[in-house]
Amino acid sequence: ETACLACLFPESPRGSQETCETAGVLGPVIDLIASIAVTETMKILLGDINNARSTLRRSLLSWDVWSNRHSEVKADMPQPGCLCCGKRDFVHLRSERRPRITLCGRNSVQIHERERPMDFVALDRSLRPHGKVRHTDFVLKFWPEDYEITLFPDGRAIIKGTTDPAVARSLYARYLGA
Repeated sequence: ETACLACLFPESPRGSQETCETAGVLGPVIDLIASIAVTETMKILLGDINNARSTLRRSLLSWDVWSNRHSEVKADMPQPGCLCCGKRDFVHLRSERRPRITLCGRNSVQIHERERPMDFVALDRSLRPHGKVRHTDFVLKFWPEDYEITLFPDGRAIIKGTTDPAVARSLYARYLGA
């Protein structure tokens, strides 16, 4: 019903950009945005759906709580020809056109290995000699050396303990295969 981020930003920013790691994030802004998101959700869950839709926020908010400035970008209608809204091509959910990324402020690198099904039971057995392992049907956690690896059923992994993609890729290949 509203514009998605791909409607508002059809092309990824080019060049050097500030990140959460370099610019920082003040904790209170997370609480502020979460409060707004929860309120919008409550409108749908608790109210008359027709009335709730008419009062939903149809904009993208940006807050700089340190300088007490905010802006709002109208996002009430999907853009014609949007890859996501119009063509239903969810390229970002498939992690296409997006390399492995360093996660903001977590000393972690995420490896995007989609469509690589993982057998957590077999991995549990093979990884135990190399460190502590725990898993459920939804996630496997493994602690080799000074790192923590969180693995998802489709092959994605978060390697905690480094911000170097080469180190993360090496750990992934060493313990989970290339």
